[in-house]
Amino acid sequence: MTDTARDTATGTPPRRYGSRPTMKDVATRAGVGLKTVSRVVNGEPGVTPDTEHRVQEAITALGFRRNDSARILRKGRTASVGLVLEDLADPFYGPLSRAVEEVARAHGALLINGSSAEDPVREQELVLALCARRVDGLVIIPAGDDHRYLAPELAAGVATVFVDRPAGRIDADAVLSDSFGGARDAVAHLIAHGHRRIGFLGDQPGIHTAAERLRGYHAAMAAAGLPVHDGWLSLGPTDPERVRGAAAAMLDAAEPVTALFAGNNRVTVTVVRVLTERAAAAPVALVGFDDFELADLLSPGITVVAQDAGRLGRTAADLLFRRLDGGGGEPRRVVLPTRLIARGSGELSPSPA
Repeated sequence: MTDTARDTATGTPPRRYGSRPTMKDVATRAGVGLKTVSRVVNGEPGVTPDTEHRVQEAITALGFRRNDSARILRKGRTASVGLVLEDLADPFYGPLSRAVEEVARAHGALLINGSSAEDPVREQELVLALCARRVDGLVIIPAGDDHRYLAPELAAGVATVFVDRPAGRIDADAVLSDSFGGARDAVAHLIAHGHRRIGFLGDQPGIHTAAERLRGYHAAMAAAGLPVHDGWLSLGPTDPERVRGAAAAMLDAAEPVTALFAGNNRVTVTVVRVLTERAAAAPVALVGFDDFELADLLSPGITVVAQDAGRLGRTAADLLFRRLDGGGGEPRRVVLPTRLIARGSGELSPSPA
């Protein structure tokens, strides 16, 4: 039996080969009105289960796909949102991206993502390219510290939420982890285990999270009445060569540090390598900011301050869609708590002098 014969047998007018089935075709096949098909396709109430089942069967049989063009013109929305990450290779962003995508999918929206590669110029190019494609909203992990280029887009109604770091020089929604509190807790943990000479290895000082973690380090040391020497601090690029050199300088000083606080997961991994190579020397305690894969399987396990990247992504996406659904008010800043996970490396006591 030909396709045309089958369509005729079911009461559906034959369609020209290659033409796209319409809602009218679905309505004819299911024996219902166009409004009923529209309600089923758009997930609206008011359709009995039996009727919905017939419509879904007709949709499947005909291979119907909704054409969003008219709906977009009516509502002025494209059912798409953009996600701009800093570095797609960083494992921290995997669960964050997945969470944003799940929320977007639940709202019937397509997620388009890209990486700024930690370059503010590339970030701006990518954000404006997404806006030119008329995404409804943006979730941005910023690489730069000046986002005034986004002001016209915000004024035009593009909902935008910044994650991990706040926007620079504009007011916008932001969802952050408590970098200050997490760092303060990490250093206080090392102090509680007897350490007085504690080094801090962080990211670029101009990055919001790095500055907040440095502030938390200073707060914990000050609360314990401990001095901080310049040689105990090193902020800069997180490439292994720079971190390795800085760690070695702290450990080989006349009065070496007895503990290290690493400002993010990339720094922590390099420090673990340095300490492993020095296994015969006096043990050095370590706490890292950000958890990382296999941290619990090392010996000792690596004590970390853990962020919930998935929760960051979900919270940001929920806030974005609330804005898209008409939620107004002043820009919000949401700060999520961190969690200290003790595994052994941060609980080592300093060797006797």
